[in-house]
Amino acid sequence: MIKVELNKPTLFLIFTAMKEAVVEIPELGQVTIRQSAKAKRISIKLKPFKGVTLVVPVGADIRDGIGFLKEKKDWIQANLKKLEEKEGRLTIFDENTEFKSRSFALQISKHTNSNVRLHLNKGILHIYYPEDVPVTHPGIQENIRYGIEEALRLEAKRFLPRRLAELAEKHSIQYNNVTIKNLKSRWGSCSGRDNINLNLHLMRLPDELIDYVILHELCHVHEKNHGPHFWARLDIMTNGQARQLDGRMKDYQTKIY
Repeated sequence: MIKVELNKPTLFLIFTAMKEAVVEIPELGQVTIRQSAKAKRISIKLKPFKGVTLVVPVGADIRDGIGFLKEKKDWIQANLKKLEEKEGRLTIFDENTEFKSRSFALQISKHTNSNVRLHLNKGILHIYYPEDVPVTHPGIQENIRYGIEEALRLEAKRFLPRRLAELAEKHSIQYNNVTIKNLKSRWGSCSGRDNINLNLHLMRLPDELIDYVILHELCHVHEKNHGPHFWARLDIMTNGQARQLDGRMKDYQTKIY
């Protein structure tokens, strides 16, 4: 581990040959410093199980980045507490985890290879991780989540456009295009041009809630807000269950936890 001492003029030289390093920052603990050719300015990122990452443009003085960290110390400490709470809520996927979508179930196993391998076949998403690395390792967990989301994406692209077309025809609604996305906070959206976006994580929901979200966005083709006319129309389209179904959506999140 590299200990940061700001009075050393060699600090910048130490990092110019490195793309990433873990350093110990007083009052903040371990911080990952990453040099990025894409970065245009110094920035700070906080992620579950990864802690604090300082991103600096290639060629920037690392000491300026350390100074920026110190300036934002109070903000970082406050958000680290929130991060710890979030980490406590996150699912740790392992061999005993039960996870199912509409078309596949998750199966996690160790193997002798040094890499994580993903294989989707006959309704089973097989994820193999190196036997010498604990399944709880952040890198393993990140790969598992990536595998699940990519499998959900394939499933969503097969199912959602077809189901959208069926419900649109049933209710005589014409939309423009449909796009499947990994939306961070929405289950779906409808643009002013009647383009519909649907979240790939819909595949984790019961069928009736998938239909509800699709009908919700189809309703926006005619009603671009959530006023009384919107809910009246959606209530007709859901056989009087619009508010009930909307309430059930609160039991689900748009990210895998």
